[in-house]
Order: sequence, then structure tokens, then C-alpha cells
Amino acid sequence: MGARTLGVVMNGVTGRMGHRQHLVRSVLAINAQGGVTLSDGSRVLLRPVLVGRSELKLRDLADEHGIADWTTDLAKALADPDNVIYFDAQVTQARVAAVTKAIEAGKHIYAEKPTAENLEDALRLAETARAAGVKNGVVQDKLFLPGLLKLKRLIDGGFFGRILSIRGEFGYWVFEGDWQEAQRPSWNYRAEDGGGIMLDMFPHWAYVMETLFGRVQAVTAKAVTHIPERVDESGATYTATADDAAYGLFELEGGAIAQINSSWCVRVNRDELVEFQVDGTEGSAVAGLRNCRVQHRSATPKPVWNPDLPATEPFRGQWQEVPDNGEFDNGFKTQWEMFIRHVVEDAPFPYDFAAGARGVRLAEAGIRSSAEGRRIELGALETPGTAL
Repeated sequence: MGARTLGVVMNGVTGRMGHRQHLVRSVLAINAQGGVTLSDGSRVLLRPVLVGRSELKLRDLADEHGIADWTTDLAKALADPDNVIYFDAQVTQARVAAVTKAIEAGKHIYAEKPTAENLEDALRLAETARAAGVKNGVVQDKLFLPGLLKLKRLIDGGFFGRILSIRGEFGYWVFEGDWQEAQRPSWNYRAEDGGGIMLDMFPHWAYVMETLFGRVQAVTAKAVTHIPERVDESGATYTATADDAAYGLFELEGGAIAQINSSWCVRVNRDELVEFQVDGTEGSAVAGLRNCRVQHRSATPKPVWNPDLPATEPFRGQWQEVPDNGEFDNGFKTQWEMFIRHVVEDAPFPYDFAAGARGVRLAEAGIRSSAEGRRIELGALETPGTAL
């Protein structure tokens, strides 16, 4: 059975995430394996059309990967009827205008998160896509991490009993750019350019908590700019106007409490760059990017608090590793395959623009909580056509 080919307009793939995860490890990797397999056994190949502002960067990227189609003219790419899907990995500030044009052109939309800088725009995108009848999805890659897949397996199997709390730690030290090159672009640290770790990471935590533990009902948060000056890509010192650390307390439906720290100003003293400890009445788990360790109620030791004596108990050694029990593919690629099936054969894809809007809503609530110094309750989101 032959394979069909879909044109995919990819805007913003000259950036780090768009290039590595979406172009190389997703779209090109899908083609290398022979395409996306559909339910009838047929396959779909993807023809990437690279779009961006820099002709030089686009040409170099296209030459590097043997890609024939690239342009700096978004309207031209959207006008081609063979281009069925529009993907957006631009800076957040540019996303709403470009996605709106793609919706108006009748393209199905797949976009990085956050879908917008503010809730009003995120809701408008969700409603515009719904009214136009185009398929739409937002990247929610953390759900496909091996560690979180193992954690979901535990939840689905009732391992925890009643979940009481979740404690998350995410981050690493991003070099200031003076004597070591920064690992992240300078716009991340300028609020006027759409930067800030709360806007970046709270949408992630929104879908992680919603999918695994329950939707957030209230948030108390603090956003901080710990490093006031940084050095940009050209070597110029600039004022950091966006938050580089965010500390959040989230009240979830069902009564569980989540505490998640996100920071680009923390030196890593944990096994993985992100870890979630989940404590329940019947057991606990610590899940990271790839690994997951558990301790059941029946095997919980009895630590003794005595500050006058050194600790002799190997606390980490008292936990059991959760086995892989399967192969884990790249999470970005897995979600791309799901979206392609959603477009071609209407397979389920719950990670739509409505979910993206809920992520932006949490970020906006966190920013408001920090600015006003108070707890913010979250109600239902309403658009003219639906409740989100």
C-alpha cells in the first residue's frame, strides 16, 4: 500500500527547539521510518516547508537536511493547497498573528506552547480554530516522558491510594553570558519580548497536573528575577526584565496539593533535571525524565529523627525502580504522529487549543498572584462556543 504525502509548513524551526525536537527528531525521523502508520495500514509521509525570517539560516538548514522547500514568505507557503498543516515554533510574541493567518488559510494547526502571551488571545485562537473547523493541537511533550509514563501507569493501577501531594523541582543554572555562553536565548529574560519562566513553564505544569492528578482550582505563586543583568548573543549587557524563577503552590480538584519550583538559577542536586515526588496513602513515587522509583506502604521504613547522630540509613536505597516494560520513543515525535492521525483519520487528540488556553490561564493567574501577593481561584473558561 503506497504512502501519501502531506505538506507541513514549519515556521520557526531555525530556533533550538524547533530545529532539534520538531524538525530533526520528529518530522524527519517520521519520514526515515517510512511515515506515520494509519489504522488501515497505509502510511503518511511529511514534506516540510521551512519558513522563517532569515534567508541565510533557512538555506543553511535546508541544505543541511536535504530539504527542497523553504521561504521567507509565509503567505506564499499558506497559499499552496498541498500544504495541509501549519506548525508554529516561533517566539511566543509572533505566534498569534501567524496562527491566525494559517487558520484563515484553512490549514490544520499544530503549535508550541504557550499558544499566546495572554489568556484573551489564547481563547480567541481556540474559538477562531473551532469556528473555522480546522484541527488544532498544542505541544504537550512532558506527558510522553518515560518517567511520567511510568508515573501514569502507577496512577492508573491504583498504586498511590488517595494522592495527597505532589512536589516538583525543575531547572538548572543558565549561564549569565559573560564568561560562559548562555544556554538559552536572551529574549527569554526580557518581558517585553515575551520572556519569563512562569509563562514558559506554568503551561507545562498545567497539562501535567490536569492529565495526571486533576485540574488546578487555585494558585499561589511568586515570580522572581534573581539575576538582574545578563549578556546577550552579541556580547552586550542587558537588563533582565523577566522572571528567571517561579515558585508555585497549586490546589487541585480532589484535594491534592502540588508545589512546583521552576528556576534557571539553581544548580542541580537531583538525579534528573525535573523530578516529581508523589505521596499517597498507599505509596509514594519519584519520577523524572526517564526514571521512576517507588516506595509502598508495606515497605516504608521508620526513620528516627536525632540531630545529635549522623544519618546511617541509605534513604535512596530504600526505594524500588519501576521497570521500563516497553520501548519509549521521543515524546515530540510521538505527539506529532498522534496529530497526523488526528488530521488524516480523525483519531483522538485531546491536546487542542482549549487545553493550550488553560495553560496560558494558569501562567496568567500565577503572574497575577505574584504581583498582588494573594491566592487566585480558577473557574471554568468560557468562549462563545464552548466551556474549556
